[in-house]
This record gives sequence, structure tokens and C-alpha cells, in this order.
Amino acid sequence: MNIGQAAKISGVSAKMIRYYESIGLMPEVERSDGGYRIYQDRDLHWLRFIRRSRSLGFGMDEIAALLTLWQDQSRASQSVKTLAQEHIHNLEQRIAEMQGMVHSLRTLVDHCHGDQRPDCPILTDLAGG
Repeated sequence: MNIGQAAKISGVSAKMIRYYESIGLMPEVERSDGGYRIYQDRDLHWLRFIRRSRSLGFGMDEIAALLTLWQDQSRASQSVKTLAQEHIHNLEQRIAEMQGMVHSLRTLVDHCHGDQRPDCPILTDLAGG
């Protein structure tokens, strides 16, 4: 199948498929005599794996490590679990940071009159005041 068909079936855009290939996240696929990419079922499995990993927030380096582990039939599941646990920890830190941002911004919004006056505690805070 061609890249458009692979994109439709896998749920990964053709642009991202080319990108994943260019950074080595996906193995190079076969090419036709005319130079067009030809995708097989195994390539779709890779793309779906990458798409699902991205949907869980894994970064490219983490996905590369997961793909390596996925292909290694002698892997220890502990390696996969450790990587996932580290990712959970990082997600929890990011969530806490975002909750702090929401709290700070909510406080600023609560102190802004939101009327015709020019003074605004939101802008004052953003300006470092």
C-alpha cells in the first residue's frame, strides 16, 4: 500500500510517517521501482505502536526505547515497567506544575476588576511587578 493508504489505516499522517522514517523511529520501508514507499502490515504495526505511545504522552526517545524493547523477545518486562513508571512520574510532575499555573492565573483573574479601568493585576504580574 502507498503512504496515503498507510496513513489512513494507521491514523498517522503521511507527513508524520515521513518524519518518523527520517529520524529513524521507523525502519525504512520498501520502495517501488519509481521510488514510492510501499507499506506492509508490519509497517502498520509500527505506526500504530508509535501513535498509541504518542497518545500516552511518550516522547520520541522514550518511544524509540519502547520500540527496541518491543522488538527484543528476550527483554525483561521490568525494563518496560520501569520506563512506564518514569513516564508516569514525569506526567505527574507536569500536572502539578500546570495546576500551579492554573491556581496562579485564577488568583490574578480574581483580582482583576475586568472593567473600563486601565489598571490590571494580570498585566502587572506578567510585567514582573
